[in-house]
Amino acid sequence: MLGTTTVTPAATRSAITATYAAFFGSGFAFASWASRIPQVRDRLDLGPAALGLVLLAIAAGSLLALPISGSVISRIGSSRTVTAMAVLFGAGLITAGVGSFVGVVPVVIGLFVLGFANGAWDVGMNVQGTVVERHLGRSIMSRFHAGFSVGTVAGALVGTAMIALHVPVAVHLAVVALIVVAIVVWQAQRFVADHDGAEPAEEEEAPRVGALTAWREPRTLLIGVFVLMFAFTEGVGNDWISIAAIDGHHVSPALGTLAFAGFLTAMTIGRWFGPGLLDRYGRTTVVRALAVIGIAGVSLFVFAPAPAYAYAGTLLWGLGASLGFPVGMSAGGDDPRRAAARVSVIASIGYCAFLAGPPVIGFLGDHYTVLRSLIVVAALLGVAALLGGTVRPPATERPEPAA
Repeated sequence: MLGTTTVTPAATRSAITATYAAFFGSGFAFASWASRIPQVRDRLDLGPAALGLVLLAIAAGSLLALPISGSVISRIGSSRTVTAMAVLFGAGLITAGVGSFVGVVPVVIGLFVLGFANGAWDVGMNVQGTVVERHLGRSIMSRFHAGFSVGTVAGALVGTAMIALHVPVAVHLAVVALIVVAIVVWQAQRFVADHDGAEPAEEEEAPRVGALTAWREPRTLLIGVFVLMFAFTEGVGNDWISIAAIDGHHVSPALGTLAFAGFLTAMTIGRWFGPGLLDRYGRTTVVRALAVIGIAGVSLFVFAPAPAYAYAGTLLWGLGASLGFPVGMSAGGDDPRRAAARVSVIASIGYCAFLAGPPVIGFLGDHYTVLRSLIVVAALLGVAALLGGTVRPPATERPEPAA
């Protein structure tokens, strides 16, 4: 386990702020893109299935980045990785925005680059989060994820304003890219070192051996499936709530984006206040309760008799989706000696949701409408509830509170 003697309290506090900035910036940039999906869809005249395939480029890029990001971070560190990926993300965002005025191909290229950068950026900032936790001596990872959610809420609200003001997609996304890149690159320089330099050869060899072992661990794989269910729930909300509200509930584009913002707001609240519930009731009880809430929210959104009920559904949906991903990451890190390998495996499985989500909903949307196809999310949350026991800490760790 890494020591903390080489990092001062002031440096740790600075790194906490910098890590929050990385999470916030990632969420803000991604939600800025997501808020303009309906306008890109309309400009390119894409049906649900075609749009699903276009959005697939993001997941494809992320899944390509995940297997190699660990090696990259071990070589150049989380600070340089996040710096490089923020710049690459900005380039992809600008390409997608400008490309929407040209055709499908440049949009797909931009989204692939964006997705690749997002995957490696995500791993890099989570690695820094675990380093900060070790130096701080207490868990704050879920708060970092809440910072990401705050960024998505801010990005969605700004996106709503840009739509209402008729700001072109390319201008909006280019400005967001430049601002986010500048802030994240500056803050990433304040990250603390990923290791203290002790026994480097041994430190570098351990992750390679552990990764192969982790892929054969039943608990790790089941946690990965659990995260997959919640990631699908979150990803479909990000990609399709606006379109489902606009096309299915017949609200204006600005109000459709506002439904997306409501979903993100509820998810942010759940992540910020979730640690208290987890400490009091335990992971399994909390995630199962949230899965049930999510099922109710998705069902209400899909079958709402009026838009007001649909907006209430988005709030329950967002709350239900809030803790699945960060709890899965925490469960993968229960043993610090194997945390990196296990988290990598769990993240790789979980990100498959972002690969499957857009085309699944898109193809179902062609046959049953996008709104009705979202009921698939409720079914997968039921599976997540059944798998809730997999995130319970092992017997060697502190036992869960009695339900």
